[in-house]
Amino acid sequence: MKARLLICALMLNVGINAPAAAQDLRTAIAADMPDLMTLYRDLHANPELSFEERETAAKLAQRMKALGFEVTEGVGKTGVVAVMRNGGGPTVLLRADMDGLPVVEQTGLPFASRRLATPASGVETGVMHACAHDTHMTAFIGAAQLLSERKAEWQGTLVMVLQPAEEVGLGALAMLEDGLYTRFPKPDYAVAFHNAAQFPAGTIGYSPGYALANVDSVDITVKGVGGHGAYPHTAKDPIVLASAIVMKLQTLVSRESSPLDPAVVTVGSFHAGAKHNIIPDEAKLQLTVRSYSDESRKLLLDGIARIARGEAIAAGLPSDRMPVVTVEDTYTPATFNDPDFTQEVMARFRQRFGEDRVMQVPSVMGGEDFGQFRRAAPDDVQSLIFWVGGVPQEQWQKAQRGEVELPSLHSPFWAPDAEAVIATATEGLAAAALDLMPRPGG
Repeated sequence: MKARLLICALMLNVGINAPAAAQDLRTAIAADMPDLMTLYRDLHANPELSFEERETAAKLAQRMKALGFEVTEGVGKTGVVAVMRNGGGPTVLLRADMDGLPVVEQTGLPFASRRLATPASGVETGVMHACAHDTHMTAFIGAAQLLSERKAEWQGTLVMVLQPAEEVGLGALAMLEDGLYTRFPKPDYAVAFHNAAQFPAGTIGYSPGYALANVDSVDITVKGVGGHGAYPHTAKDPIVLASAIVMKLQTLVSRESSPLDPAVVTVGSFHAGAKHNIIPDEAKLQLTVRSYSDESRKLLLDGIARIARGEAIAAGLPSDRMPVVTVEDTYTPATFNDPDFTQEVMARFRQRFGEDRVMQVPSVMGGEDFGQFRRAAPDDVQSLIFWVGGVPQEQWQKAQRGEVELPSLHSPFWAPDAEAVIATATEGLAAAALDLMPRPGG
């Protein structure tokens, strides 16, 4: 009953002039919500880490098979591809990510995760859907149900992808390298959504063009010459040198990047030494680097290597003691929403959901490997990822009054209004697919 009341409330925000097709979908979603919320609570209580989503993939693959999809498991290690062919027409890819995070949940929900796992760090930890991928998967199943029931209303090929390992930025690439675009129909359009911790529940946000950033991880080993802390003149202090590198790196954004081209260089880790009176022989820095364009990315990465070497030379280090700069081979590429395609889909969303629920929002410097699906075939695939707000209305109103601070994605306290996210995203994904694969004369 609560789910049905929620759907009715969301419908009221649209007004009495909502298209008949929208009302039809919402009626079906309202009927499906009790089952979808049961699925959501199960997914929330049983998260799995990146590339470990075996139970999750199996239970969702079973549901897709029951809906009549051709299902292939184990794509890109733990990914699932479900295909439904329905005559000639465009190919549309809908994607949801499956992995949880190594976070100890503190939401207080009655179905909170109590799972434990050991990630690559080797330290046992709790596991939580702190990025709310559980809402993504549930809406994905909701959209699959609607589209399988409405085959008379669309024509083409539907490719639905359950992707592993988004949180480590490797899952989309793993699926592509495992033949996603050769073993299965290559899409004309790729669509996904992400829940948002900065927007009220049930609203939709979008960013034409670059929506999310390139994400690079960089390690710098700063070499020195160790010695006694009381006699620094006999040593080459890597802590002082590393500190100079940290400060100089800030000029890459403030003085080398265009003010109109967003960029971030953050030193997230600085480790050196083990005792008060010993100058160590090396220091280690770990950086996260964010950019949008390939050109901006190259400027930042080249600049990091140049600054590290230049500061070492200025400090008098010999050539065999230059810093070692390592950029991880795998990186998350920027997610680009094709502008015309994005505006076309969002114009339809405004008609469907109402102007007050659909808004253009600023791009962010977070990362999302959904961008790999377009990057793998930029001349063939148009893509869009949109946001669905998840902040419960009461919390949103309190935050606007300055009474509370809202938890962010990845917070152990992030508990979205799952019903609003799932209802809105289910409709958005299904409606986008129906609009992109119209049946002639329909």
